[in-house]
Order: sequence, then C-alpha cells, then structure tokens
Amino acid sequence: MEEASLKIYQSQVLLPFSLENGSIHAFLGPFAGQNNKRFGNTLLHLLSIGFAKSLSEFTLYVKHKEHNLLIVSLYVDDLLVTGDDTKLVEEFKQEMMQAFEMTDLGHMTYFLGIEIKQSVNEVFICQRKYAKEILKKFQMEECKSVNTPMNQKEKLSKENGADKIDEGYYRSLIGCQMYLTATRPDILFVVSLLSRFMHCASEMHLKTAKRILRYVKGTIDYGVKFEKCQEFKLYGFSDSDWAGFVDDMKSTSGYYFSLGSGVFSWCTKKQEIVAQSTAEAKFIAATAAVNQVLWLKKILSDLLLHQKNKTEIFVDNQAAIAIANNPVCHGKTKHFNIKLYFLREMQQSGEVNLVYCKTEDQLADIFTKSLPISKFELLRKRIGVCSS
Repeated sequence: MEEASLKIYQSQVLLPFSLENGSIHAFLGPFAGQNNKRFGNTLLHLLSIGFAKSLSEFTLYVKHKEHNLLIVSLYVDDLLVTGDDTKLVEEFKQEMMQAFEMTDLGHMTYFLGIEIKQSVNEVFICQRKYAKEILKKFQMEECKSVNTPMNQKEKLSKENGADKIDEGYYRSLIGCQMYLTATRPDILFVVSLLSRFMHCASEMHLKTAKRILRYVKGTIDYGVKFEKCQEFKLYGFSDSDWAGFVDDMKSTSGYYFSLGSGVFSWCTKKQEIVAQSTAEAKFIAATAAVNQVLWLKKILSDLLLHQKNKTEIFVDNQAAIAIANNPVCHGKTKHFNIKLYFLREMQQSGEVNLVYCKTEDQLADIFTKSLPISKFELLRKRIGVCSS
C-alpha cells in the first residue's frame, strides 16, 4: 500500500442470525452480556468468512484476499468497513446483509459524535455539533472567544485561596471537554491539567475550564485534517516539561505520532515519579512514547503497513538521548534503571531511534505546557489541527 485513498463505509446491525449464546459468551469473556449479543454474533460471523482478529485492538478485523485488503471495525452494533478495492467492499456489505438485518448508511459521515468529511485527497474529522451542544449545556453560546485555551502565565494548584465550587458541575464540564479532545488535541493539555482537580475544584479552576469553551467557540469548526500520503512512515515527537505541577513538582509528558499527514495518536500525562532533572523528565516521556510505538506498529502490521525501518522519535534534549545510548549506568540514572534498560533495548533491537530536534521544532511541546499565542498557533497548524 504505497499510496492510499480509502473510503470508509458505515452500516448498523439490526438483527443477528442465530448462534448459541454459550459460544458467544465464551469468546467475548468480560465483554459478554445481553446488550453485546449482536456484537458477538457479528464478530463470530466475521471470523467464519475469513477475517482475522487483531491481537492489539479488540474492535479491529482484517481480511487479506490475494493482493487486496478489507478492514472492519466493530462498535456494539455499528460496523465500519474500508478497503483498497471498492468491488470487494460492496461484496462484503452484500454478504453481511444476507446474514444480518442491516442498514447501509453509505459513506461514514458521523460516528460517536465525530463528524467525518471524506474526499479523494483528504479526510477531515471534527466535533462541531458536539462542541455546540457543550456551549449550550453550560450556557456559553454567546461568550466572547479567545485565541488560546489557557493563559500562558497561569499556574493551577489545589490550594489557591479561591472558593470551592459544586464538584458535580465541574466534573460534568471537564468530562464533556475530555470527549472533545478526540478531535481537538490542541486543548488536551489544559483539559488534562484541570482533570487533576476533580475533588478540589475552585472558582479559579472553573474559570480556566470556561476559558477552554471560549477558545472552542472561536475555533468551533476546527478538527484534524489527514491528506493523501505517498508513503506511510510512522514517526513521533516526545517531550516533557520539568516539575511543572506545583502541588507535587511532577512533570508532564506528551507525545505525538503521525504517518505523514496530521496527528493520529497523541497523549498528555503527568509522570508518576518526580524527575530530578530535565533530562530525566524527557527520558521518562520518551519511554512512554516508545511503548506507544510498539502498539502502533503491531496495528499497522495488521493493516499491511509494515514499518521496516526504525521509528524515529524526536526529542529536544541531547542529554536524554545520550542516556539512552550509553550502555553504562551511573549514579544519576540508577533510580530509573528499568526504563533505562527498556529504552536501550528497543533502540538496539531496531524498533526505535531517538533523534535530536531543536526546541522550536518540538511538536509535542503543545501537550506539555501552556504556550504563548504565536507558538501555540504555529504548533497547532503543524500537527494538522485546522478548519475544514
């Protein structure tokens, strides 16, 4: 698959054919239940017609037919299908309709609150409708928009002297914003930061959360754009701040992965231990990124997008890269030896390669801290977040 322009189709299973419930339950294990019988029947039928279940992603099924590929994803009673041969896709849909009562929804345009626009050369995903619903729910439809989701100089903590607020309201607001990050990686850092205060939210935290809505109001039609690629080369960026969370002095890791057009995997997470240096914080972040690489490469292999070369992960700290390449342990690294040996092993085995990049070129910076307007807008554009 040197070049791809695959259309995604959507169907909904209404009525399954008959199978023994016991076999379904045994196959689904903890996912089994009355509401999952349709899912179980569909799953077993896919296996019976030659699909292989991905070992890395529970909802993914793949079928190789000569030089062609069919890809199916299941979510309860919703079925998504794509492939590199339109005729095979149509044959599959007809085959499924003979076994199930199904509704053919055509090209996928809306799925789980996500809007999808497909054309020959690009795919654009966003949550414009959902964002409007959030603004309405929290009475922010007429709010004044801002250019960034968070004030760069703002520092949030548990004890800030501000009055406490209703936790239920705050949790609902942050929960809605969390789902919005499915297509809005540009707000992930601040939403993740605010989620640390679910049990001690104050007026200051609420003000910051509402600022996110003001930012969303001004970028209501933004999402992630994926353009047609000549090749699918996996690469990523890994970054961390240092001791940025004032309550416990822990650092925040962030990573970004792309196949050449737009970000498709991203993360922000507070580190579990206190890093004793910038290099250590960056090293811990890189280790998390490597774990994600291993999982992504398994899924890509299922899709025949084998990554034969080392996956490059760009890091803006030469000391962290030197630690990963140095076979000798010394006093400054003894306390994180497990991560140290793991990352070194992944480099030596040819899975990954840590590559130095300048700080101004570090795309994952947007996932680790609040940025000034100019840099925020630049990184937002470079990771593929834009309007349709």
